[in-house]
Amino acid sequence: MSASYSTLIGALELAQRIHDPDWIVIDCRFDLADPAFGRQAYAAGHLPGAFFLDLDEDLSGVKTGSNGRHPLPDPARLAARLAGCGVGNHAQVVAYDDAGGMFAARLWWLLRWFGHHRVAVLDGGLQAWLAAGQALDDTEPEPRSATYTLALRADRVDAQYVRQHLGQPDMVLIDARSPDRFRGENEVLDPVGGHIPGAINRFFRDNLDAHGCFKQASVLREEFGALLGAHSPRQVIHQCGSGVTACVNALAMEAAGLTGSRLYAGSWSEWCADPSRPVARGPA
Repeated sequence: MSASYSTLIGALELAQRIHDPDWIVIDCRFDLADPAFGRQAYAAGHLPGAFFLDLDEDLSGVKTGSNGRHPLPDPARLAARLAGCGVGNHAQVVAYDDAGGMFAARLWWLLRWFGHHRVAVLDGGLQAWLAAGQALDDTEPEPRSATYTLALRADRVDAQYVRQHLGQPDMVLIDARSPDRFRGENEVLDPVGGHIPGAINRFFRDNLDAHGCFKQASVLREEFGALLGAHSPRQVIHQCGSGVTACVNALAMEAAGLTGSRLYAGSWSEWCADPSRPVARGPA
């Protein structure tokens, strides 16, 4: 079996292997303000051989009004969709976007939840690919066939878990939203502004350098270490607005060697849908 990547992969590393039949590249581009953007951008040009998965249609489940803006997808349905892209249990999957990994990391986390470790995010995304002098293709690949067997891991928690552990020393809740939304200001996506009491704010873009690539592992380890203090990475619960950008923080921690954190997938959009749940505003 060829080299395995489980967090990040550079553009030149991917370019050397992109035609390997055991490597599957997935385009995850999306725009929260324009849901049609990703598919249109993919049609205009994508990494050679890449398949496209849509955040709303493929990487999220059915919304009920109380389970958040991007509830987790049905695992069997997504596994079947991935199998149609050629993703079997031993495939190396590489996800990319053009937004600092905020959508690619969602697929990365979902596959990790499935028990799949050979999955990485293209560091720097589409921009890094182009900066490395690599070409795009506008041809959609033929559907492929594979078999995928699920082995779901305990990588997620629900609202009840979070509520039961509020104020307890065994949970470090990290919110990936922008600082203004965390404070309850400028909220345009959810009906209620604020954050879950006790949460710490770590804006997902703080994991990136000036070039849009992830910071060095040693830097990430130091920055997250300052947030964790004496806590274990396994006590960390990631959340954001809808369980998407929180995955960037989870990816950054794994890339830094801080393993075992979990995701509250419903995140703020689910939390604030129940008026009985407490809300905090202002800085942490």
